[in-house]
Amino acid sequence: MMTSPPPMPPGTPTHPAPAAVQLAVPTGPQWRSDELLAGRDEALITHGDQVYRLRRTGTGKLILTK
Repeated sequence: MMTSPPPMPPGTPTHPAPAAVQLAVPTGPQWRSDELLAGRDEALITHGDQVYRLRRTGTGKLILTK
């Protein structure tokens, strides 16, 4: 004879939360932003025949523009 699982407390979700998703960790070369910026607020990055600007904002975030 099979037994039923015990009743769930009120408010318990009927579907369990999905398992955490594991993201792949990049394995290529890494540079710290302060190494690229070298004490400045912006650095120029050449990619092929294009020049991009990596800029630190006043709030400390980074913006990459063409």
